[in-house]
Amino acid sequence: MRIEAYNAMSQIYSAKKPTKVTGTSAASRTDQVSISSFGRDMQNVRQAIANSSDIRSDITEPLKSRIQSGEYKVNSDDFAGKLLEKFGEKYSF
Repeated sequence: MRIEAYNAMSQIYSAKKPTKVTGTSAASRTDQVSISSFGRDMQNVRQAIANSSDIRSDITEPLKSRIQSGEYKVNSDDFAGKLLEKFGEKYSF
């Protein structure tokens, strides 16, 4: 066993004793947290989104009533064309 290598390694990894801090006591130090204005804005936006409705009834109610009364008709050619258009946008062909 090589003792000189052990001594060199123990000096590298030796734990240093903490130095004593003078002039301040542990009771006088406190942790502080501050939130930036951007963080506050983000918090307000998240709260507004959480409080808003997921359904826009001004748009859905007229469609719902037309569907229930049987007035709403879907042209299958238009539907297929729009479906292929969206598919082409997503997969770019």
